[in-house]
Amino acid sequence: MTSPIHAAARAAFLAQLKELGAAAVIPTATHKIRNDDSHYAFRPTSDFWYLTGFDEPDACLVLLPAEDRGRPARSILFLRERDKEREIWDGRRLGVERAPKTLGIDEARDVGKLWSDLPTLLAGIERIVWRLGDDAERDRRMTETFSLLRARARGPVAPPVALVDPGPTLHELRVRKSAAELEHMRRAAQLTADAHRDLMAFVEPGRNERETQAFLDHRYRSEGSTGAAYGHICAGGANACILHYVENDMELIDGDLILVDSGAEWNYYAGDVTRTFPVNGRFTDDQRALYRVVLDAELAAIAAVKPGATFDEVHTAALHVIVDGLIQLGILDGERDALIADGAHRRFFMHKTSHYLGLDVHDQGSYFTGGRPRPLEPGMVLTVEPGIYVDPEDEEVEARWRGIGIRIEDDVLVTEDGHEVLTGSAPKEPEEVEEACRGAVPVP
Repeated sequence: MTSPIHAAARAAFLAQLKELGAAAVIPTATHKIRNDDSHYAFRPTSDFWYLTGFDEPDACLVLLPAEDRGRPARSILFLRERDKEREIWDGRRLGVERAPKTLGIDEARDVGKLWSDLPTLLAGIERIVWRLGDDAERDRRMTETFSLLRARARGPVAPPVALVDPGPTLHELRVRKSAAELEHMRRAAQLTADAHRDLMAFVEPGRNERETQAFLDHRYRSEGSTGAAYGHICAGGANACILHYVENDMELIDGDLILVDSGAEWNYYAGDVTRTFPVNGRFTDDQRALYRVVLDAELAAIAAVKPGATFDEVHTAALHVIVDGLIQLGILDGERDALIADGAHRRFFMHKTSHYLGLDVHDQGSYFTGGRPRPLEPGMVLTVEPGIYVDPEDEEVEARWRGIGIRIEDDVLVTEDGHEVLTGSAPKEPEEVEEACRGAVPVP
């Protein structure tokens, strides 16, 4: 379980904590009830996984920075003790004794001692990195600990002065991916791209959206993935005009398009791809015309990705192509800049073009620095995903366009001299898409 990703992350974070004069308390998730006595599948919180590589619930990592004249930096993991009876019912546990060697941390303790041990561990620490708002009960316990530390402070023992959000420190480390992290992201990207290509051959009129979801779930898990990185969007016909459509339960109709937004997760690193293709394998002339506008917008936006560019510039590159295309097709009437200034495009393209990608699908990281759009840097990974969605009830638009929703999305790494499209093998040129739709149906 020990990985250079997690050891390097801890070392870099501890160096930041030393500069900040802070300790960090990073809990993972607990099992959540789905209904009655059934639980949701467990996933560790991304910050915790990044620093530990440990995927059991009910654990917490405490990081104490090195002192100028005294103790070295320390990593202390609080986790569940071995319990043979519970392991028979609920699964194996690493346990306190094996954790240090297995995970490369300095010390392990029973998680039942977390809140009693924290006041001693954090004595004299002025700042505590803790993310508020994730769990009300844990926030309450941390507030009590903070108050206790303040009450105990005497003489040279400084009281704590602040709970510090992990955004400016830990989350900034996560923004730029290491070479080892990029190996996982490339695996997630390739598996995602391959699954989308094969899904094009699988889909045909009469299948149900739920079958496409099942196809993707099976493909991801059977290839060794930790599962889907987020809830699949498998939207046939006008369902594609609902941006976060998740019902995935309607029949796929001959002549419609299907929009599939889905990504595999590899070691908890996310892929995130959208492809839109014809259910029967052939674009109509109108579908192809609108699809071409979205694809050209995506290609223009990808071309804008490079060090020093901004998310706004990537979005603007896509937006200009989309508005020009909508004007050319007669869906919008007017001059591009005036239409954009008036927000007329938002009827058809209502979201931004990009977001960070990593351990979270919408990964951590700031989009502005000093009130200005943040420049892209090598090692950042972002999505590029323009779209056009024509409301099926929009009577101001010709009937032939209504109910068409198209989005095309790829995962793009910022490199030293430009960019690398991690998911480029998923077909997206219209001819490539139609060819993939004619391909042999993969055997499960």
